[in-house]
Amino acid sequence: MSARNDTTDERLESWVPVARDSDFPLQNLPFGLFEDGGGAPRIGVAIGDRVLDCRAIAEAGLLEGICDAALLEAPLLNPLLAAGRPVWRPLRALLSALLREGGDARLLDAGAEHFLHDRNRVRMRVPMEIGDYVDFYSSIEHATNLGRLFRPNAEALLPNWRWLPVGYHGRASTIVIDGTPVRRPSGQRKPPEAATPEFGPSRRLDIELEMGFVTGPGNALGTAIPVAEAREHIFGLVIVNDWSARDIQAWEYQPLGPFLGKSFATTISPWVVTLDALEPFRAQGPRQEPQPLEYLRCDEAWAYDISLAVDLQTEAMRARGAAAQTISRTNYRELYWNIAQQLAHATANGAVARPGDLFASGTISGAEPGAQGSLIELTWNGERAIQLAGGEPRAFLEDGDEVTLRGWCERAGARRIGFGEARGRVTA
Repeated sequence: MSARNDTTDERLESWVPVARDSDFPLQNLPFGLFEDGGGAPRIGVAIGDRVLDCRAIAEAGLLEGICDAALLEAPLLNPLLAAGRPVWRPLRALLSALLREGGDARLLDAGAEHFLHDRNRVRMRVPMEIGDYVDFYSSIEHATNLGRLFRPNAEALLPNWRWLPVGYHGRASTIVIDGTPVRRPSGQRKPPEAATPEFGPSRRLDIELEMGFVTGPGNALGTAIPVAEAREHIFGLVIVNDWSARDIQAWEYQPLGPFLGKSFATTISPWVVTLDALEPFRAQGPRQEPQPLEYLRCDEAWAYDISLAVDLQTEAMRARGAAAQTISRTNYRELYWNIAQQLAHATANGAVARPGDLFASGTISGAEPGAQGSLIELTWNGERAIQLAGGEPRAFLEDGDEVTLRGWCERAGARRIGFGEARGRVTA
């Protein structure tokens, strides 16, 4: 593909002003769902500090020869997700051409302001109907840390961990968008010194820094999606915060795994960054030993070099005007099981993946100090509290704490792109 037509070429510029450090240059063009002025939700694409109104583009007849206008006039992304790569790629190329300097001038000729909204004034929504939500456990560093915490006298990794992507089925109905408050959950917990369990608000509220992928066309019941075909079924990625009540989880998870300790809220970032936008940042993942079974083997690089950070701002910090403090930095490329393997395993038994389903990575942790994606690891189960800049200690989250997860890609020869934020403030 020529540089002129390559939508990720770093030399391309938009006629919409875009700051050099923006998450949303012309090379990104992520999809989301927004409301402006109380109107019905509309599909949009982020460009700098603006949102391109895809419904307005469809109504203006600018999609002729690309796709059915109904796909972008829909109130959710699901119809577009179902259309697959034969639609996704030419649509992305058209949007890039309409927005680039010296490109397709039809948007400018039609009155550009009619198609653009202020991104800082719109209200974002969960962009798709999520029928199913799966959360994996794919970071070897995270799994090893938890194994050492809870099984100090045994092998840190359970025997199956290096053979398959471990996961559980989460609660799709409690997936919320960036900025949604998170109410401290209640449930059963059993303190070590207590003879019987008790019921009440969680005292060990935690976060999990994750990424998740959104599926497209999906498969028929009884069939599988091979690793080699994963690209046809994965639309893009979002940031995920799998909020976790560790005390509730510790009491309930045996023998069937997470339940109320994780089902109360999962926060996602509002913009779905497509695989095509992430192409310049593909990388080789960690070496897998032993070699996976045949259905999980990959012939191509399926990791992505995505820098990740966790910021924490307490109520006291806000009161004195102090900025949030970064308490963790890590990278998505170190994930042991990649998204193609996750999807292949999730459907290996013939289970169905549908347009709009969400598959999260599990907590992403690195090997270095300060690269852990959860408080339970950063504080070693509360034994080593984090000392914040203002002198406050934090073992687990307190009411009023706001957590912001961020993700972005940077490398020489490519334009920086980002995912926006996944924020949530804890309420009593």
